Amino acid sequence: MDDRRPRILLSVAVASRQADPALAVRRISLYSDAVRRAGGEPVLIDATTDIGERTAAFEAMDGLLLAGGADVHPARYGQIVEGSRDVETDRDDLESDAWTVARRRSVPVLGICRGFQAINVFAGGSLVQHVEGHEGPGWGLGPARTHPIQVEPGTRLAALVAVGSPELVVNSYHHQGVATSGLAPGLLASAWSGDLVEALEAPGDRFVVGVQCHPERTESSPPGFERLFTAFVEASAADR
Repeated sequence: MDDRRPRILLSVAVASRQADPALAVRRISLYSDAVRRAGGEPVLIDATTDIGERTAAFEAMDGLLLAGGADVHPARYGQIVEGSRDVETDRDDLESDAWTVARRRSVPVLGICRGFQAINVFAGGSLVQHVEGHEGPGWGLGPARTHPIQVEPGTRLAALVAVGSPELVVNSYHHQGVATSGLAPGLLASAWSGDLVEALEAPGDRFVVGVQCHPERTESSPPGFERLFTAFVEASAADR
């Protein structure tokens, strides 16, 4: 019996490239802490991880967590830059490769903010390159902007985080989004904010969930989102 903690491959931004590297490290630690609370062992990679190490990590991962960060380059979904900013094509390449291996191996995937958007793009969808009114101060630079979302009844997300009420108030740190018309074929919308998709998931037994908000930032997230991390790690353990 394999009684080790599930290895959760955690793809993150390169901290040294950020305007405040120390703050970037703190942001990254929130993802690692959430994985550990849920019973997993985070294994961090970023765009500077060498090819041999990343290949080995892909084959050893029990789950894949795509974290927040810069915009996915719009060339990935057949558009020119019209609102996207701070794109990181080497991170796009890394995470596209990780997604491909995760799909081949039927590994559970959780995407957060950029990761939610990346899942949609890698699965064949597109993004709205700029959305007004959804981006508040960066984490650590002021209070979070928040807004309500409507969780779709009967979805995996609803069963985990919306027990008792379909409406939740979540944080909002993004300036891009997924429109209904841009949702990837084969994915389901599991939460909404107006006409924008705020969460998505794959039908069937495999755990593939993306959320636009940042549930690792517990001070501005409904407590039920801890169950999302727990379910993800449990799925990663079960699929070994």
